Amino acid sequence: METFNKLESEVRSYIRSFPAVFESAKGSKLYDENGNEYIDFFAGAGTLNYGHNNPIVSKALIEYLKQDGVVHGLDIATTAKREFMEKFNDTILKPRHMEYKFQFCGPTGTDAVETALKLARMVKGRSNIIAFTNAFHGMTMGSMSATANEFYREEAFTNRSDVTFVPFDGYFDQEVDTASILKQLLEDKSSGLDLPAAIILETIQAEGGINVASKEWLQEIENLCHEYDILLIVDDIQVGNGRTGSFFSFEEAGINPDIVTLSKSIGGGLPLSLVLMKPELDQWEPGQHSGTFRGNNLAFIAASRLLSYWEDDKLSREICKKEQLLRDRLKDISQEYDTMETYIRGRGLIYGLQIPDANFCSDVSAEAFSQGLVIELSGAESDVIKFLPPLVIEEEILEEGLDIVEEAIYTVYNRRESINQILNYDQVYQNESINQELDQKDTINQILDQKDSINHVLNQKESINQIMNSK
Repeated sequence: METFNKLESEVRSYIRSFPAVFESAKGSKLYDENGNEYIDFFAGAGTLNYGHNNPIVSKALIEYLKQDGVVHGLDIATTAKREFMEKFNDTILKPRHMEYKFQFCGPTGTDAVETALKLARMVKGRSNIIAFTNAFHGMTMGSMSATANEFYREEAFTNRSDVTFVPFDGYFDQEVDTASILKQLLEDKSSGLDLPAAIILETIQAEGGINVASKEWLQEIENLCHEYDILLIVDDIQVGNGRTGSFFSFEEAGINPDIVTLSKSIGGGLPLSLVLMKPELDQWEPGQHSGTFRGNNLAFIAASRLLSYWEDDKLSREICKKEQLLRDRLKDISQEYDTMETYIRGRGLIYGLQIPDANFCSDVSAEAFSQGLVIELSGAESDVIKFLPPLVIEEEILEEGLDIVEEAIYTVYNRRESINQILNYDQVYQNESINQELDQKDTINQILDQKDSINHVLNQKESINQIMNSK
């Protein structure tokens, strides 16, 4: 790790949690330069839904490069882009009776969010955006302004204006309807809430702690958007692309967003980001929003091939089956450690196990890595173990990874119990020593008291002798 420590910026993050130099990867596994094998429950933070080096992708990319296919093309027309748009429209949009236009922006998720916010503000002629507590939408100026975690919101480099945060579903508890609170704020002309151009949300807050919005809440938010002429933006960058079992995470709720942002797994591990917008919202002037790397042709090739997974419902059924396995195992683990007040939440193949004990989850992640599993944390307090394996993970490898998690929790729990026992023993020993010292002190005091009594008697005797002698 010497080269990385010496030459790479201190801003590096995951390398600190997973201190190995990785050399190769295949499917649901990573291999370091020393030949050690790791099961991947991280999947590139949701970029590798179809696994590492999916053979469908690798073969297509090699063939495309052999034919000298266009790699970089700004937004010119290419056969690769055409193939992707047609495939996506025919395989994803038409069967769901959806009609969207495509906008390719910079290659990362934050670029898609920036584009969506800019478009919404332009179309509606308003600057305010509503975002939610625990939201994460990216790390550039516009998207970061809609990201809630204070760790990222340093005042020196974040534009905090023109975004209003309101409570997400379940933020207080399940008894509080936060959609009704938002409705009241919109109705009240003295609430201080400026009518927004758009509401941006994640159906599952992946970085925020695996907070799952109910379908009823999502429907209420959509109704508010219709009632108050607000655009609805769904950020499906991490929990779309099949992560919840359906291609879009909002399908179960039956809502129809005005704008959808996609990235991460849409490119099959290669940089690709796009915005889906309803046709009437496409009000850009030519070149009004551009970028050098809008539309990655290699990613178009990868994405077109991977869309074949969605030509039938086989993958969706497999995800549902694996979800049941994952959830059942997490329930067993949770019941085993019920004194720690654990909590399970998630949908599809994104789940969180919350353990509200300081640093416990980070110790579990580190212990799991030492046993050959890559798994990250989530939530503002990093108190949620985040399960995000590739969608194509084999059931036996999923089970093996869960065995490692269970063993890691057992190890960390017992290690802490041992430390607590030692600390308690030391405290008891110290208390006993103090008590012994106090007992010894009492004994000495008793002896001194007896000595005082004897001296008193002797003094009386001396006085009597003096009287007798004087007579």
